[in-house]
Amino acid sequence: MFNQKLTQLLSVSALVSLLLLAQPATAQEMAVDLNTASASELAETLEGVGEVRAQAIVSWRESNGRFVQVDDLTQVEGIGPSILEMNRTRLRTTSD
Repeated sequence: MFNQKLTQLLSVSALVSLLLLAQPATAQEMAVDLNTASASELAETLEGVGEVRAQAIVSWRESNGRFVQVDDLTQVEGIGPSILEMNRTRLRTTSD
């Protein structure tokens, strides 16, 4: 009986330890990088952005260079302030 209780206690303790270690990713870690993401990654991640708008983002980046800040996304045709705000927490930019 004692061994069974001890085994149960150790199992519960191990489960609690695993749960504490498995912390969810932060919003920044889950965000898509405007400077490296593919069109399909952008379309999958961003709300209100399908394949056409996602490809427009990639094309803008190829023609104009890197996005310096997330707000630069509104320079892409078809992306206005409402789409930007809807996705702000899903977006990030990195520098070289």
